[in-house]
Amino acid sequence: MAELSISEVGRQAGLRPSAIRYYERVRILPPARRVSGQRRYQISTVYRLVVVRLAQQAGFTLDEIRRLWYGFGTQAPAFSRWRQLAGLKIADLDSRMNHLQRMKELIERLRTQCQCETLDQCGKALLDKNRQPASAEISQRIHVLSGNRLRAGTAGSVDR
Repeated sequence: MAELSISEVGRQAGLRPSAIRYYERVRILPPARRVSGQRRYQISTVYRLVVVRLAQQAGFTLDEIRRLWYGFGTQAPAFSRWRQLAGLKIADLDSRMNHLQRMKELIERLRTQCQCETLDQCGKALLDKNRQPASAEISQRIHVLSGNRLRAGTAGSVDR
């Protein structure tokens, strides 16, 4: 079986040799065999790198990609590995999208409902309204908990 140089692997996989060396260093790839000090690879390395690139494009982390190869028994078929990791990734993405949607809603409320002239007025109004220690939840209660609008110029007053 012919062995490939690092530059040939890179050309076929669409990666720079430095990326291939990096993947070896972080144990995505097993160490290459050396011939006269030069790395030599089997064609399977190209296949593995193509999967790595696809997984990265899908948002998988290097740890998740490493788990794809090393986190299952040697007899586990590829489809089983993908299904398990994809299920976890989809749950993670759903959670992130929900968080992003809440952030967007908060920003939209700030954009449309805050009428304070200064940030100090905003802070005072929030403090007066909430009278709770700063927390992640305080932001969510800003301006709208009960549909109220803060009035510009009167830090603690609320339109009803």
